[in-house]
Amino acid sequence: MNLSKYARLAATTGLAAGLALSLGTAAEAQKRVKWKMQSAFGSKLSIVGEVAARYEDLMDRVSGGNFKIKFFEPGALVPALEAWSAVKAGSIESSWTTAGYHAGKFPALSWYTAVPFGPEMGEYMAWLTYGGGDEIYNRLYAEQGVRGLHCAAIAPETSGWFREPIDSLDQLKGMKIRFFGLGAKVMTKMGASTQLLAGADIYPALERGVIDATEFSMPSIDLDLGFYQIAKYNYFPGWHQQASIGELLINKEKYDGLTDQQRSWLDVGCSDSMMWSYVKSEAIQFKAMQELEKKGVIFKRWPDEVLDTLKAKWEEVVAEESAKDPLFAEVHKSYKSFREQYKVWLDNGYLRK
Repeated sequence: MNLSKYARLAATTGLAAGLALSLGTAAEAQKRVKWKMQSAFGSKLSIVGEVAARYEDLMDRVSGGNFKIKFFEPGALVPALEAWSAVKAGSIESSWTTAGYHAGKFPALSWYTAVPFGPEMGEYMAWLTYGGGDEIYNRLYAEQGVRGLHCAAIAPETSGWFREPIDSLDQLKGMKIRFFGLGAKVMTKMGASTQLLAGADIYPALERGVIDATEFSMPSIDLDLGFYQIAKYNYFPGWHQQASIGELLINKEKYDGLTDQQRSWLDVGCSDSMMWSYVKSEAIQFKAMQELEKKGVIFKRWPDEVLDTLKAKWEEVVAEESAKDPLFAEVHKSYKSFREQYKVWLDNGYLRK
């Protein structure tokens, strides 16, 4: 082979190799997904914020770098509690949030974060996954142009931080309190004035007297937010949230455009996140309570008669909301039916506490 032929062959071979590499790179790039995800919870916030920030790295590892979900702090892209509209419109591909934050649009969605006097996590997820709860949830979300994946789970919350001890439920009348979801409707029935605030907005509102009291989450999270600096009385049990679920909210068009493999990465990431958040939330609360006690917090437990009163008010809320909202009634019917059937297992399978 003479030099000119060798040069032409080398050039041709190099061109072919370069073309193949280019096509391979293009094909690989086509497989990669890059999304923005704004969280409703700050990355430094115990459990609920940590798990959201963790999801960014988790998806990168699960997908081998082919599915990038960029975490954004609350309010970085859209107001903290307005993710639904932004995701639905496609302004952002996804949001780490919780279904109850969309209850202003659909009150029934509160059922998908926490239920007053409701089940612990095992029974709760059993209803959602195998008892019909998710059938309604998925249908509604699809109709609204979004997709939701259960993506976090936490242990029971506390039920309020107060400046003074609550010796009588009459003290709740006229009290301005930050309260979440279906529990807020119960507190309203007790005469309190409730409002929903994002986590980062609660302390300033408490400090300025915009609200008199608050609930938010578990001891470790409340410790992070510093409520103990203003309100020293922390009440238990979390009758309004014995178990709580977070979600990854996704634009439906974006979700539908994914491959089965890409969707499986989302599913695997969310399953891992639920296990991580639930187990860690159970593991660290006693340490947080010890730290809060050192800071002068006084833990109080509602007397049984108070819990009975709150439960009776909750039953009134269910009846009233079901009467005026068919979707609320549909979710309640599914939930109630499952719990009634589950009770034989609950009563016989578990030790009495």
